[in-house]
Amino acid sequence: MTYADLSEAELQSLKERVGQSYAEAKARNLSLNMARGKPGADQLDLSMPMLSLLASPADCIAEDGTDCRNYGVLEGLPEARRLMADLLDDEPENVIVGGNASLTMMFDTVSWFWAFGSLGSKPWREYDSVKWICLVPGYDRHFAITEHFGFEMIPVALGVDGPDMDEVERIAASDERVKGIWCVPKYSNPSGVTYSDEVVRRLASMKCAADDFRIMWDNAYAVHHLFDDAAEQDQLLDIGAACRKAGNPDRYVKFGSTSKVTLPGAGIGAMAASPANVADFKAHLTISSISGDKMNQLRHVKFLHDGAGIAAHMRKHAAILRPKFELVDRKLAEGLNDVGECSWSSPRGGYFVSFDAPHGCAKRIVQLAKEAGVTMTGAGATWPHGNDPHDSNIRIAPSLPPVEELEEALDVFVCCVKLAYLEKLLG
Repeated sequence: MTYADLSEAELQSLKERVGQSYAEAKARNLSLNMARGKPGADQLDLSMPMLSLLASPADCIAEDGTDCRNYGVLEGLPEARRLMADLLDDEPENVIVGGNASLTMMFDTVSWFWAFGSLGSKPWREYDSVKWICLVPGYDRHFAITEHFGFEMIPVALGVDGPDMDEVERIAASDERVKGIWCVPKYSNPSGVTYSDEVVRRLASMKCAADDFRIMWDNAYAVHHLFDDAAEQDQLLDIGAACRKAGNPDRYVKFGSTSKVTLPGAGIGAMAASPANVADFKAHLTISSISGDKMNQLRHVKFLHDGAGIAAHMRKHAAILRPKFELVDRKLAEGLNDVGECSWSSPRGGYFVSFDAPHGCAKRIVQLAKEAGVTMTGAGATWPHGNDPHDSNIRIAPSLPPVEELEEALDVFVCCVKLAYLEKLLG
């Protein structure tokens, strides 16, 4: 029996009890945060030794003799390109290493396409409108970029194995003004979905009305596994290889970073694309930059070494994060299984849990949580323009709080879900 099966008198009695629990939570004057996917302090501590690796002038010389304290090497140190190629599943010569945030590189890429076009195509600013496919639930920062340029954002549902490809294919083939799609293909933000091989192949081979359609492949969580069997269970087909095989070698642009591998405020971002796209991007970079932070690139190489080093380091992260995700799953199951109309993801990696509340309740839940001292991501953030038509999806970010605080925050969250749903049923 769920809440929807109860009589009005039973609902009212239950609301009074839940309301009392909520009042007690508010009285504790909590200040807890589950809003954004920030690493916890214990995760950041894992990378502190990296900061002392360049202690002398000799330490600052790259493998090709470059003095990293000086200007030059626009596309990144060769050894840094190799390191990020391991993370991006690509070849070093196709990689450009940037600053600390891959998000900046995504914004720059859209800016270049908008202002100058791509590989000789018409600049997007010359169209009466530009349209973009946005998978939902999705990443609010992606939506913010396309909203910033005034693109029309078209929501498409993200299923258990990736996007609804029938709908993606229909939209991409319908109008040359449809110029791209945002993808977080592994452990998607926020649902934790990893795209199936079939989905990747269909994205690579689908018919597009625009010859400059671009798949923006933000593989932000490529190495962010929670379980030891990830190498066998959570493999992702390479979009670059799939596009080349399909005869569309320039369709994709990959992005990644070490933001949640080492230090978000001092990581390195990177992008990978076809040789033609890389040459195009470098022509723009030559105007806007002389070089990136080679000191930071060198620190990362000396600290992580290669793909095997990244994997070893990420197992340390997983040991910290896995108990938090297990706690979220247990607390939601214990607290909400008899409520009804609630569901949530149980991801095998990444940084988020996607929670679907009873329709019409998400904003109220987030409001109640805030008033009780628990900060959540804004309801609607996982949809373009912050407009979730069902007012249902909430992104839970369990990484930042220590386990004890996370448990307390989840207790408050469960209470808020119950109270918001009871208000709806009685309203």
